[in-house]
Amino acid sequence: MKNPLQGANTQMADPNEAPTIPQAAATVLLVRDASEKGIEVFLVERASKANFGGAFVFPGGKVDPEDGLGQMEAISTGASDQVLSSILGEEKGGLAYWVACIRECYEEAGILIAYKEDGSVFNPSDADERKRFVEYRNRLNAGEAVLEHMCKQEGLTLATDRLAYLAHWITPKIEKRRYTTRFFVAISPSGQEGLHDGSESVNSLWIKPEEALRKQEAGELLLIMPTIKNLQSICGYSDVEELLKDKSSIDPSTIPTIEPKFFMQEGKMVGLLPGDEGYEDH
Repeated sequence: MKNPLQGANTQMADPNEAPTIPQAAATVLLVRDASEKGIEVFLVERASKANFGGAFVFPGGKVDPEDGLGQMEAISTGASDQVLSSILGEEKGGLAYWVACIRECYEEAGILIAYKEDGSVFNPSDADERKRFVEYRNRLNAGEAVLEHMCKQEGLTLATDRLAYLAHWITPKIEKRRYTTRFFVAISPSGQEGLHDGSESVNSLWIKPEEALRKQEAGELLLIMPTIKNLQSICGYSDVEELLKDKSSIDPSTIPTIEPKFFMQEGKMVGLLPGDEGYEDH
């Protein structure tokens, strides 16, 4: 495969040191129905100084310690930590990935996937409410752990049941910053518009996955390999209902862990994915 890191701002690991241990991370493919047949997905452009700077990615980031606190189950509508951990093949702590996914989506895209007390999907109802939630978002982006307080204060629960588990990628060993990232897909609430945060992400767009891949091939849109492969996995659907129904039906035990491998061959960087010829030899 082509080197998906070319053009993106990445830090390479010291080849004389042991590979770094991957940190837990979560990412969400926010989707909505396109104006014509098909779906659109939300992408944000990473700031030039950030990891993968210049590349368009899905909203997401590291799982924070607060995401895995016991009380998060009380402010979530969906399966228990035990059930979600089983889905991921983990003994415990699975809920933290779902919580991190929703939190990061809110921080990076300004879209909150949550329910109101009456069970309806959260959408700001007026200017005052929008202002309050902009302030909550700003506090989260400043590093304040206010997610639990926000939910209790505003009578919300995190809509973890609206996320479908999609994929698991581990950053290759050649990179200094490594993540074990769980990818999810979710329908974007109709009353909220995505907007990049202006700090970690400097641009954003809604785009059909087929068009994003076409632009990538034409050199018009910088995408990294996990983004490319996950975009490919949501191509060809007529609407978001069809997409979510299909992805929700996948047996999570059949979702593979994908860790690309890169190495030098005849002076060129070569990358392989699991299943490629020669992958197990490196």
